[in-house]
Amino acid sequence: MISRRRFAQLSTALLPAAWAGPTWAQAPRAPLPDVAKIITGFPAGGTLDALARRVADRLRDKYAAAVLVDNKPGAGGQIGILTLRDSPADGTTLLITPSSMLSIYPYTYPKLRYTLDDVAPVSLGAMMDHGLAVGPGTPDSVRTLADFLAWIKANPNSANYGSPGAGSMPHMVGVLLGQFAKLDMRHIAYRGTVPGIQDLLGGQIPAFWGPIGDYLQHAKGGKLRVLATAGAKRSPFLPQVPTLQELGYPLKVSEWYGFFLPGKASAETVQRAADALRVALVHPDVVEHGKQYGLEVKPSTTAELAQMLKADADQWRSLIKQTGFTAES
Repeated sequence: MISRRRFAQLSTALLPAAWAGPTWAQAPRAPLPDVAKIITGFPAGGTLDALARRVADRLRDKYAAAVLVDNKPGAGGQIGILTLRDSPADGTTLLITPSSMLSIYPYTYPKLRYTLDDVAPVSLGAMMDHGLAVGPGTPDSVRTLADFLAWIKANPNSANYGSPGAGSMPHMVGVLLGQFAKLDMRHIAYRGTVPGIQDLLGGQIPAFWGPIGDYLQHAKGGKLRVLATAGAKRSPFLPQVPTLQELGYPLKVSEWYGFFLPGKASAETVQRAADALRVALVHPDVVEHGKQYGLEVKPSTTAELAQMLKADADQWRSLIKQTGFTAES
């Protein structure tokens, strides 16, 4: 016997199209916003900026009619997060940021002007490793990390290194390496990797800790030498370079870039952004472009990104307590 519901379904299917009533599945989609923007807390030209711009290209005409990248450098990436916090929560303003600003800064800046409640995790963007590079500011004989540390010990006035910002993960890796090696290594904070690497290439500083993607082309051209990376295993982009752990230093950390919305964004708004990013981040053009910058590009769910952030925060809370470091150090 055919149920009443099944009978109604069959009857409707047999009706001429003009009698079948509206087809709700074909209802027009809500119009796209005219403009959306992706904020970064660092200058144009670096690894983060490159990924943001390629993703923006893929979101155009899908997430918004136009998607722009808005660079807000300053305070080691904090300005970008503050800009996101104060933006409308309608989905038209996203942030892409390294994890340091959210997993490390809360434990190193006693007067931080934002909290984790000010951001809503949307999706992972990419994974990366940090490396220690040296350039013309060191003798050509410095070819290994052991060479570099011996040179620093013999030349204490040259015992400094740069990083993309005070309290950033590369800065903290440098602090920990100095403690492990029992060397007083002075830190020079830059507003992102681009100006720091320019000084490294010019010989104004002897060394720089930062994303390996910013070194790749210079290392291949022989202008810089990458001596070590900080991840749990060797980077596929610099397989000849040993990790700190291989070299006897008990440290293994990697960083990620993540996409966030303002903390007050609704669950529906977050999900819409996550869905759009999931499509953009698996596009071959974005994935291959990321490889040029030493990035393993991949999306995640919002829950997965929140879990990654918590795990990183727990790890760095312990490491920072171990060092006794504060942003004023």
